[in-house]
Amino acid sequence: MLRKAGATVWRVGFNAGDEAFAFGDPGFMRFPATAEAWQEWVTTLIRDKGVTDLVLYGDTRPIHAQAIDVARVMGLTVHVFEEGYMRPYWVTYERGGTNGHSRLMQMSVDQMRADLDRSDLDVPEPPAHWGDMRQHVFYGAAYHWFVLFRNRRYPNFRPHRDLSVGREAALYTRRLLAMPFIALDRTIATARIRFGGWPYHLVLLQLEHDASFRAHSPFGSMAEFLEVVIDGFARGAPRHHHLVFKAHPLENDRSPTRRTIHALAKNHGVLDRVHYVRGGKLARLLDHARTAVTVNSTAAQQVLWRSIPLKVFGRAVYDKPEFVSTLPLPEFFASPGRPDSRAYRDYRRFLLETSQIPGGFYSSRGRRQLLRQVVDMMLDDEDPYDALRSGKISPRQALRIVS
Repeated sequence: MLRKAGATVWRVGFNAGDEAFAFGDPGFMRFPATAEAWQEWVTTLIRDKGVTDLVLYGDTRPIHAQAIDVARVMGLTVHVFEEGYMRPYWVTYERGGTNGHSRLMQMSVDQMRADLDRSDLDVPEPPAHWGDMRQHVFYGAAYHWFVLFRNRRYPNFRPHRDLSVGREAALYTRRLLAMPFIALDRTIATARIRFGGWPYHLVLLQLEHDASFRAHSPFGSMAEFLEVVIDGFARGAPRHHHLVFKAHPLENDRSPTRRTIHALAKNHGVLDRVHYVRGGKLARLLDHARTAVTVNSTAAQQVLWRSIPLKVFGRAVYDKPEFVSTLPLPEFFASPGRPDSRAYRDYRRFLLETSQIPGGFYSSRGRRQLLRQVVDMMLDDEDPYDALRSGKISPRQALRIVS
């Protein structure tokens, strides 16, 4: 779509999965060298091709972070995509950075409200039926198949995660085979919680290798976070309250999270009040939760939408004092304050008017919806936040007005 708009596009690939999903793109270029040569290589590419803009998915992987550093020095505009802050129905598009590097980190709710005075459009609602988890899993498996078995042209490729691609594939294969048993375990654990009759606090777990956890949290491992939460619960929560850990839907047990929780709960004398749920839908557990705790999971947006008290430990775009608790964890469990629901709804509306675009990466329907708006936003002189502030109508607003 950028080419149709008149731009020249170059795409750099680092492994056979990148090349396979380029589908014969005439602008595709292989990076053949080692990671140590990347910064010099991309500097030369930018200079020789006269590159003006850098487009990435995520901004914390080493090759992405280095490319952003080079781009800033050379005066390029940096466009960053991510999963939607209110996934799965939206995609995040920002300039400069996302998550802990987002401009949202420096914006107050009052500033957002002032910018919203320039717009009186209705807040878009999520579609009734839309999601692309199945496509996500399928394309992820296909991508890694090429990396595993067709990677001869990329002898210097090393994954950005600690585990090898083969080890990750083995873990996900084991999880796939165990899906019926996992579903049964999840159903039993969820039923025990829903019909237990006791108040409970919900902990939203993330993948330990997730970029937001690794780059934007104070913890070096998931075990450190678990220790802090269980200690705070043991010291502050009423004795009849329980604690529920909800695993990420894509958790493949690469870390012994369940065993760690069991050991910590036993050491703190709360083993009979601590529970673990393996993935599944979050809504069923949120409906009756007293509070929620997370490092910086985007699932916390669902917590705030329900006006449930929330405690956050990492850097997150929704970490605003109006609706995220600042109490120490034992006090939070003992007597949490209610979040300011009006402030959160203003914040949510601000995101939906700016950086959150309807669409998705993995389904054809989601990509079509995304492309209707995002290319014009990329070509605009102003980023989504400045466009709202200046009062200029954005491509997404134009679409909504005529729809």
